[in-house]
Amino acid sequence: MSGGDAAVLEAVSKRLGSTGVLEGLDLAVPAATITAVLGASGSGKTTLLRVIAGLERVDAGRVSLAGRVVDDGRGFVDARHRRVGYVPQDAALFPHLSVRANIVFGVRGDKAEIANELLELIGLAGLGDRHPHELSGGQQQRVALARALAIRPALVLLDEPFGALDAALRVDLRRDVAGVLARTGTAAVLVTHDQEEALALADRVALLDGGRIIAHGEAADLYHRPPNALAAAALGSANLLRAHVSGGRARCVLGDVALDDPPSFQGTARLLLRPEQLKLASDGRGAPARVVRVERRGYDALAELDVPGTERLFARVAADPPLSAGTIVRVSVSGPGRAWPDPRTR
Repeated sequence: MSGGDAAVLEAVSKRLGSTGVLEGLDLAVPAATITAVLGASGSGKTTLLRVIAGLERVDAGRVSLAGRVVDDGRGFVDARHRRVGYVPQDAALFPHLSVRANIVFGVRGDKAEIANELLELIGLAGLGDRHPHELSGGQQQRVALARALAIRPALVLLDEPFGALDAALRVDLRRDVAGVLARTGTAAVLVTHDQEEALALADRVALLDGGRIIAHGEAADLYHRPPNALAAAALGSANLLRAHVSGGRARCVLGDVALDDPPSFQGTARLLLRPEQLKLASDGRGAPARVVRVERRGYDALAELDVPGTERLFARVAADPPLSAGTIVRVSVSGPGRAWPDPRTR
């Protein structure tokens, strides 16, 4: 294990009853970084956090925190002695304590100063004397986040903590949390099923599928250069086209496409093109397509396209001027794609 890792999980397996939830999982969380674990419901995200926190014991493998083995199936350090902050999906606040007392519960040092600092950070300055039932669900979750940070932990675990907030507050809060973690040099693991949240907040992203990490790397690099088609689809909207690879280029229904990091293989392939790579025009060169549907997202829109000879594709377009369903457009490709051998031909 490297001294630069806040947490390392090696070949970790965990069963709940007769169900295998984590299967030989490997994950390294570098110090002073945010790692997002992205996975669908039931993929094992919450169990992974509980194993790191010391709320579950592993059945096999090893968990280390800052170079110290805390669980190897034999020896075990319980949650109280791991210096890990934990924020569950629900706030789980103490109903009989004030907001201020919830934040500093179990904290040593100047509790008043810590509480005031964190109340200001989470946007609840002046509400420290209220009780949880007097707060909205979103405010309660902010208090839970502050409580996790109050112990100045070596590692913070966040189990989809922003889901109770509206869109604007969610963006503001995750920015504030990221700022605090950066200033204190605290590492964090965020589990989420929200691709946009993972890419926006995290330094690194790990993709969890079937209890295993199927890809792990820097967020931007993993988005643009995923290791396989499964990872590509897990990290956002992905157009995966049938193509033929030869000479470091891919030929598909949209034309001849350059490849990023040209593969060594030749033949039938799956070609990844992100929606932002598809450019639409009313005339000129490009494959003809019909706009099937437009999903507006405020600052931009996602257009679903019917392109003869392939499955429907998606293009990210400007919200203004608006694009209407039924419009005939020409589709061209900007930038290189990424290709893998098509498993259906092997």
